[in-house]
Amino acid sequence: MIPTAFEYYRPQDMAGVLAILDEHGDDARVMAGGHSLIPMMKLRMAEVPHLIDLQDVGGMSGIEVGRDSIRIGALVTQADVIDDAALTTAAPILREAALQIADPQVRYMGTIGGNVANGDPGNDMPGLMQCLDAVFHLVGINGERDVPAREFYEAAYMTAREDDEVLTGVTIPMPKGGHAYEKQKRKIGDYATAAAAVQITKGDGTCTAVSIAMTNLSDTPVYSEAAGAALVGTTVDDAALKAAMAAMLGDIDPSEDNRGPVAFKNHVAGVILRRAIERAWSRA
Repeated sequence: MIPTAFEYYRPQDMAGVLAILDEHGDDARVMAGGHSLIPMMKLRMAEVPHLIDLQDVGGMSGIEVGRDSIRIGALVTQADVIDDAALTTAAPILREAALQIADPQVRYMGTIGGNVANGDPGNDMPGLMQCLDAVFHLVGINGERDVPAREFYEAAYMTAREDDEVLTGVTIPMPKGGHAYEKQKRKIGDYATAAAAVQITKGDGTCTAVSIAMTNLSDTPVYSEAAGAALVGTTVDDAALKAAMAAMLGDIDPSEDNRGPVAFKNHVAGVILRRAIERAWSRA
């Protein structure tokens, strides 16, 4: 199929973007890499009378690794994440997750900003950003504001971003300890049946802190505070792993679809989470 007719804009700066958004309201949408929005337009699941391409807007394509935090611009692609040596040293879980997204063609065009801003519960980066306690930076006609990733997602394809706002970047506190991103999917390039992001720290042989988020197991990514709490203070033994898995299952809400029934998804979620915890623990 082809999309319905639309006006295409390619402004040179953020002021131009915001002017178009102000003029056309919710009839206008911004596009970064286009790998989420364009397929929806072709399938006519989304009708966008005014499409704003961000590719010529400066200031959103950089990666900055500081002492205490990492800043990633919204137009940074998954391939940029994979290829950035300093970023991989500071936060290797980002590269690990990016390598599991779709295929090389998609990774060369798909952006961090598009992946997190779209609100698709199947996207990999939203759950990972919740695991890493990221903050999203938004710019709109009324100014700038920051929204924690753990507060950004409201329902499938619904987020805290207003229609007249643009997500310009992400800031991540410097990760500590061991990490793992585990993903089960039907085939290369598919969305996850279930995926788990884990960041864990160890002290004197016990777990001192842990962050866990799950992907494609609810209408939004799921940050499972209860699953992390089940591991803190333990040696991450079998009993602790089972407690974390049970806590996570209480937080997710999968639905039956072509990836399987609910019981199967719950089973896969438990297996994937256990693998992620064990691998992160081995790296801590």
